[in-house]
Amino acid sequence: MKHLVIPTILAFSAGFATAQTQGVSKNEIVIGSIQDLSGPLAGYGKQARNGMQLRVSELNEQGGVHGRRVTLKVEDSGYDPRKAVLAAQKLVNQDKIFLMAGHVGTAHNMAAMPIQFERNVINFMPLTAAREMYEPFHRLKYSFAVPYYEQVRVMLPRLAKEKKSQKICVHYQDDDFGQEIVKGAEAATQAMGVSIAERTSFKRGATEFSSQVAKLKAAGCDMVVMGTLIRETIGTIGESRKTGFNPTFLGTSGAYTDLIHRLGGRAMDGFYAAMTVQHPYLDEASQPIRFWANKYKTQFNEDPTVFSAYGYIIMDAFIRAADKAGPNLT
Repeated sequence: MKHLVIPTILAFSAGFATAQTQGVSKNEIVIGSIQDLSGPLAGYGKQARNGMQLRVSELNEQGGVHGRRVTLKVEDSGYDPRKAVLAAQKLVNQDKIFLMAGHVGTAHNMAAMPIQFERNVINFMPLTAAREMYEPFHRLKYSFAVPYYEQVRVMLPRLAKEKKSQKICVHYQDDDFGQEIVKGAEAATQAMGVSIAERTSFKRGATEFSSQVAKLKAAGCDMVVMGTLIRETIGTIGESRKTGFNPTFLGTSGAYTDLIHRLGGRAMDGFYAAMTVQHPYLDEASQPIRFWANKYKTQFNEDPTVFSAYGYIIMDAFIRAADKAGPNLT
């Protein structure tokens, strides 16, 4: 996709004002990250944090980058944008981070970025696929994820054709994240020459979905596009199965996780989620992935996930960029 070029190695430059560069000293680079460690996305947050920490530990054992160790400081947002603001203020103004890496959540990044940009702090590869992570252009924005909008726009027509679906509906979280999925569904259905048959929404943190499921069932939806994450996906599909409502459910990368079937059980069978990377299974045929997955499990005593890999890759991308930028990191 032409508009998703990631010029990571251009993120930093060799400058001569290192002493004035926040978060960079002679022996250390301070990186910040805001994760959900206590809320509905705690599974994602802990996995991403572990992946980031694994790569940082590897680097520091090897002597750092140009003689500088990396220090990773992680704050908990509880998946609340208001707490994300407080976390960003602490990391930027008190901990003096050089950049924010892998911050999870769309609304949360939107709330934190102004605080960062005021202090020239980069927003590096956030864990959200919202287009706002790279649009409008800003020299401190670096995104890597295929947008939710594009995931739905591309996958919905393909799956609808395969399943011969006639009535497309949307069930979404009523915030920036959910709205991106609604827009993708609107673009897809317009291209298909059909209209969205029904729309239901819920507030962030909701756990009860009976009224929304009843509405979707009454509309005769045979495919439901899901603007949901972990708990909402499980709750909605579980409620649907109980009432005998069994459309095709299509989610995004926000719901591409082993936690869905681990926590939701057999009721989750048949759920589809668009994704551009694979889950790092321990018995993966690829030796490098298998080696990495087993190393992760040895350190954290749990199997890695896509979000574990995200955390690792995000930190690795930063390390490669910092190495190419040279010793005078700005």
